[in-house]
Amino acid sequence: MATTRKSATTRTRRRKPQFVQKARGAFHPRVQKVGPEHFGLVCVDCAKARSKFLVTDFYGNILIAPTLLEHNRPELEAAITRIRAAFAEQAIHDCLVAIERTGRYHHVIKQAFSAAAFDTRVVHPFATKQHRLPADPGNKTDDTDLFAIQRAAVNGFALREADWDVSWRNLQLLVRHRRGLVQKSSALCCQIREHLDATLPGLAKCFDDRLWDSAVAWHLIRHFPSACALQQAGRDGLADSLRQAGIRFQRRTLDTVLAWAAQAAPAEPTADIHHQLVLALNADRLQKTLEIKSLERRIAHALVATPYVLLLSIPGVNVVSAAEFAAEMGPIEHYANARAITGRAGLYPARYQSDEVDKANGPLIRCANRRLRATLLFVADNLILCNQYFRARAAHWRLAGCNAGNIHVKVAQRFCRIAYQMVAGRQVFRHPCLQQRSYILEKLNAFHAEHDTPVADLMTDLRQAIEQIPAKEHAAEAKPLQESLNDRQRGPQQLRDIVPILLARLGVGRVQSTESGEADLN
Repeated sequence: MATTRKSATTRTRRRKPQFVQKARGAFHPRVQKVGPEHFGLVCVDCAKARSKFLVTDFYGNILIAPTLLEHNRPELEAAITRIRAAFAEQAIHDCLVAIERTGRYHHVIKQAFSAAAFDTRVVHPFATKQHRLPADPGNKTDDTDLFAIQRAAVNGFALREADWDVSWRNLQLLVRHRRGLVQKSSALCCQIREHLDATLPGLAKCFDDRLWDSAVAWHLIRHFPSACALQQAGRDGLADSLRQAGIRFQRRTLDTVLAWAAQAAPAEPTADIHHQLVLALNADRLQKTLEIKSLERRIAHALVATPYVLLLSIPGVNVVSAAEFAAEMGPIEHYANARAITGRAGLYPARYQSDEVDKANGPLIRCANRRLRATLLFVADNLILCNQYFRARAAHWRLAGCNAGNIHVKVAQRFCRIAYQMVAGRQVFRHPCLQQRSYILEKLNAFHAEHDTPVADLMTDLRQAIEQIPAKEHAAEAKPLQESLNDRQRGPQQLRDIVPILLARLGVGRVQSTESGEADLN
């Protein structure tokens, strides 16, 4: 009988599990060592202001019945003292604390037990639910949840979480706060456009995508609240108003605005209120833009202290996307290989198999780290747009019939493999496509020039980045710096003062500029 060969999409390279329990939830050798009757389990069901805990042995015999626990220091210390007394009385020689993940409410309990030197682990609410339903269908209480947490822990679903250093947590908080501000700013832009179309319908099209960065546009919107006001001022009046405000402009821009004003649709009767809302919302947007820029400087400062800064050598990866990836990933030492990254992000299809039925290529699994997945797909989108190799691969897959979602997943998976080799191996971008890599220091300098970073902070970040770059790549990183030193017209003026310091740091030394025959400007 002829056998059909599995396609590449259905082929799996997973190793066969050595035991049923999850690797991060296994503790059964410890149970065997002390004996099940001498191994204790502390199960905690968390809520906002208080929690409930249960203490049993490995067999499920209750040592302390379900007890309320207030989230304050005296109650936590009293509970830990009581648990230890029960363990001493029942000859419990080893134990485990299983806490159900509940938003951020479980952090107080987890930190308290961890500080008391307990082996503290986390149970996912899905695991609690699946272990509660068979025993107590239709009966969801704190006590039944505690019993379900105990059963989940016994079966290896109380998982050990990797510890993150405070610096990684700070980077993650900064990145997520920036992401929230960007989302709020995008929502403000939508609201501003809605109110702007009510008072000046069609004006935004005169500036296209330059509307949000155009000082001309917002000066005209602020001082000329209607199409009639723009027409009455005329080109000379508009030009005088812009000159008095110190705003540079082109006359063709004013001609475009006046041409629109001559044919503009009538505004709504409530145009005055809409105009006030436009100005108020735009002030809020500008404030958020300043906050985002300040956050991005702090994020860049945190990024250069990690090996993830090496990802800047990939064409299409910028400072923000590299920092977002680093923040959601955490230390690379927590990942055994690239497949651990895609597994945590859930970048693989769900599978349903029963007897002869095998649906191996379902949608992406639902239970995954959604923030990491979103970050990887965001990076994939940038690579498809800005990286020649991935743009060509995406076009090839599109012709082969892949939809946009599958293409993004394929690119994200390849990026994970490349990123793992770079960050774990402390090396810059090397790929069979033989593309010329980007220069890390050049990208950082351009980023800080755009964000108006003070020279002292710029130097600190560049020096830290040099510490992360392999020594064999220092000469290559120095090449664009040498060019910027020789080219008097390129880059910010302050770069001429800091480049020799960076070259010395890279081990290249001072570079002699070629004489141009012109007198020095300074």
